[in-house]
Amino acid sequence: MIKKQPLILITNDDGIDAPGIRALIDAMGKIGRVVVVAPDQGRSGQAHAITVNHPLRPRLLVNKHDHLEYCTNGTPVDCVKLALKVIMSEKPDIIVSGINHGTNASINIVYSGTMAATIEGCMEGIPSVGFSLCDFSLDADFKPSIPWVTQIVLSILKDGLPKGICLNVNIPLSSKEPIKGMKITRQGDGNWAEEFDHRIDPRGRDYYWMTGKYNSNGHESNTDEWALERGYISIQPVTFDLTAHHLISLLEKQLSQ
Repeated sequence: MIKKQPLILITNDDGIDAPGIRALIDAMGKIGRVVVVAPDQGRSGQAHAITVNHPLRPRLLVNKHDHLEYCTNGTPVDCVKLALKVIMSEKPDIIVSGINHGTNASINIVYSGTMAATIEGCMEGIPSVGFSLCDFSLDADFKPSIPWVTQIVLSILKDGLPKGICLNVNIPLSSKEPIKGMKITRQGDGNWAEEFDHRIDPRGRDYYWMTGKYNSNGHESNTDEWALERGYISIQPVTFDLTAHHLISLLEKQLSQ
């Protein structure tokens, strides 16, 4: 059974004012008590970075009985660490990260601050899920995704997640046709073809803006990209164990020769 008034920790990597997290806060507030700890500005692409060279400064923005909000100058992972070790006196029932502006399918999960915060929660033994909408626009419409987000969160609160497992949930655009449903998927294959735009500042010094194009090769059946292309929400189980278990026996044989 779902515990009455579950405690939900919310974070993201797009910043405390991003429309995605505001939509998520509103949805989670209908389920339980909410504590929000999010970056004070966008921290996309921070992956699992933590801050060690300067102090973290959490700032209280909302202080209500069932709704606390903080922003901080740290990374998404810093936000989770601060929440669990400093701000919260009670362990949350679930950590919900997002809703990210843009996909975190395929190789994007490696760079994602949204999913790094999710994985950090998983490392702490807390059921955790990251949500991303496949629309990078700040004007993205999150309304069609909210019923699905709510359903997934309620399911996790009811049944939990296996130890060491969190969820990477990517939601397709629904502007052309409604979301068809949900698929349990595996990580697809893809890569970023980076380019660097060379410019010169007013003092004559070189600087570069990194740009690039994402190339998806994950069109095989049951990958996250495959599901998204067909209008389904992709739900990918993720673990923080990076061991290539299938190669252990082979390497033992090779290195013992």
